[in-house]
Amino acid sequence: MKRWQTKEQLKDLLVKLIEIPSVTGSDAEIAMSEYIHLRLADLNYFKTYPHMLELHPTDDGRKLVTALVKKGDAKKTVILLSHFDVVDVEDFGEWKNLAFRPEELTIAFGQEKGKVPDEVQKDIENGNWLFGRGSMDMKAGLTLQMSLIEEACAGRFDGNLLLLSVPDEEANSLGMRTAAGVLLDLAERYHLDYTTLLNAEPSFARYPGDQHKYIYTGSVGKILPGFFCYGQEAHVGEPYSGLNANYMVSEITKLMELNTDFSEMVDDEVTPPPTNLMQKDLKDDYSVQIPNTAVTLFNLLTLEQPLEDINEQLRKVADQATEHIEDHYFEQANKFSQWTDYKPDPMSVRVMTFEELTNEAIALYGRSEIERREAYILANFNELGDRDLSTRLVFDLASLCKHLAPMVVMFYSPPFYPAISSKNVDITQTVLKKVMAYADSENIGLAYQNYFAGLSDLSYAGLPQGTSSLNALFGNMPLYGKRYSLPIDALKALDLPVLNLGPYGKDAHKWTERLDIDYSFETLPPMLKFTVDQLLK
Repeated sequence: MKRWQTKEQLKDLLVKLIEIPSVTGSDAEIAMSEYIHLRLADLNYFKTYPHMLELHPTDDGRKLVTALVKKGDAKKTVILLSHFDVVDVEDFGEWKNLAFRPEELTIAFGQEKGKVPDEVQKDIENGNWLFGRGSMDMKAGLTLQMSLIEEACAGRFDGNLLLLSVPDEEANSLGMRTAAGVLLDLAERYHLDYTTLLNAEPSFARYPGDQHKYIYTGSVGKILPGFFCYGQEAHVGEPYSGLNANYMVSEITKLMELNTDFSEMVDDEVTPPPTNLMQKDLKDDYSVQIPNTAVTLFNLLTLEQPLEDINEQLRKVADQATEHIEDHYFEQANKFSQWTDYKPDPMSVRVMTFEELTNEAIALYGRSEIERREAYILANFNELGDRDLSTRLVFDLASLCKHLAPMVVMFYSPPFYPAISSKNVDITQTVLKKVMAYADSENIGLAYQNYFAGLSDLSYAGLPQGTSSLNALFGNMPLYGKRYSLPIDALKALDLPVLNLGPYGKDAHKWTERLDIDYSFETLPPMLKFTVDQLLK
């Protein structure tokens, strides 16, 4: 008897997956991997071949799941990729206790339609939507892939299927970065020839009101450039004797926020401009001393532009910001001097990279002392997230070199997502044309996009730009090689074509997150099976 093939069976499995509150970094995230393993282990194929179903640890104690179904001596293998972690539920407000109870939450929204937006009310009245955290992003995709594995166990496909479900996609993608080595090991052990990495992330709207369902042959890249500002301390009663770091970062944010010079267009697809993710001063307590240290951090999406070019573009922004700071300071100081005997001197603000700052600190204090301080921070501030810990490491070096202040230090924080595209890969384009033709024949409004814009673990299917372009990034990333790394050799060896075809929903990462059950569990499953068939030909 088949378990996960009908619409109702798929919905039932999805509900059970959602009910495990697998927020990134929580104990339930580990429980989620064990639950997936438990459900798959109950299939007859894995009772006969239990070694084909495995849990693999990450270096922080989380687990990723692989489930390999082999068809005789076949080598051709499609990897089914998903992630099972979700973002937190603080945004659910009064419905927070129902965020992981999808059926109850859907009923509650229906009973209190006046408390939800108009568009959501329409979907509630439609009746084919399921609400809840992870319903869209991306436990529905995992549900569909478990369904495909069940079909593979019954001999449905002319080749091998390998389910790969990972943790931590919503944070630093440690699961997928760990999986690169796991995939190479499995290929060697079982003589597998990977044809494609097929992801099941949901369709993401390109603009408000976009109703299209999409198939993707790539995924955008992401970097997190930061600017650490070290000003000059002063009492608020003597502001011209110092330089406020909060003002410094505000000038940088003004130039970076929504700056379309950083938007990149490939064919007809364009990346959103950068936006600020963190901006704060680093004073521990309130006082009447002006803040002399502050940081600002930006989300920057990439497609094909080399990282060294982006690095140079960011430096130009920093140079422009320091000019504005210097000009504003001197202009206001001159105006103030009209009422006093104060004779202002021009302000000069230095721009440095983290790598340049490190070399300056080593020249002053010696490499062993700098490494000792770094090790102390990593050991004693381990509870900090990667963004704050990166800032702390920059802060420490800047404080050793405060004679260089005022200064702006450019650096990068994890995570890093390489942009990836299979738009020029023969197998991907051949299968894409067949899937689009299938969709047309079934009157499915399927549209094509090269780059999935929501960020995904497809980024770790290879290393398109090569290692030389990464030097400008990793040389200025304080945590690289310490608490964060990229399996460069494994990614080079994998070099997989990628494809993404997943369910349809709305409002990922919002309290109104929901899934279109009819499309996702009736229309999509046959098209997914057709896609896998084509990838195995």
